[in-house]
Amino acid sequence: MRVDYSPLYRSTVGFDRLFSLLDQTVSNETNSYPPYNIERTGENAYRITMAVAGFGPDELNVETKNHTLHVRGDKSADAKSDTRELLYRGIAARNFERRFQLADYVEVVGASMENGLLHIDLKRELPEAMRPRTISISNGATNGAAPAIDVEAKKA
Repeated sequence: MRVDYSPLYRSTVGFDRLFSLLDQTVSNETNSYPPYNIERTGENAYRITMAVAGFGPDELNVETKNHTLHVRGDKSADAKSDTRELLYRGIAARNFERRFQLADYVEVVGASMENGLLHIDLKRELPEAMRPRTISISNGATNGAAPAIDVEAKKA
């Protein structure tokens, strides 16, 4: 299955490289666990939301390294050796690792967990030297004075 990310290129800032890498990764990767969303929450703010039902905050690890966000879920061994007899297992309890390639100047500002969803908040902060700035346009006169214009009417 091929997913077209081109509409996302037009509506996002900061994840351009991420979407092209996701496009390559999705075509090569068959593992889709856990499911996730990437949303834009502001002009330079983003959020990755992952469905991690069954995992506690102590079983999740979120770290960044070299423009890559790594999210790992490790179920503890004692949870796997549970004595319950499950008739049907619909909630996955397996370990996982997800990697997201972050665009330049995108930083993780926080992570929180709510109702079985892991929220990772990201913000794009351009350095001052890369931010757009307005350049005032002078009229070419020296010392800021307006050029004198001689407007005498000539008689024929």
